[in-house]
Amino acid sequence: MSKKILIIDDDEIIRRAFMLALEDTDYQVKTIDSGKKSVELVKHGKFDLIFLDLRMPYFDGIETISAIRKLDKTTPIYIITAFADEYNKELQTLVNNNIQFELINKPVVNEQIIMIAKSVLR
Repeated sequence: MSKKILIIDDDEIIRRAFMLALEDTDYQVKTIDSGKKSVELVKHGKFDLIFLDLRMPYFDGIETISAIRKLDKTTPIYIITAFADEYNKELQTLVNNNIQFELINKPVVNEQIIMIAKSVLR
């Protein structure tokens, strides 16, 4: 059974870039454009790896990861952002609350995406 990856980003170009990077792998890749919708997906199905955008309208990455972690404490989550400095206080609050995640700065190249997926999903 292949591993399942969830890509959460409001930008269609970014979602497509992740899909293209992972298209030659054996992973099942699902993309979603909203943090709120992604929480519903996690509620109804298990993912093995999640890539999460930080800056999204209405329900940002901080709210999304907090809601996902209430449902699933163990799935590796990689926050992908160009706005880590802007969200520094919120990210520190996540750390202080023992909410596990990794932080990757944009831009991310295909090789990084593939390397992360392969190393996490061995």
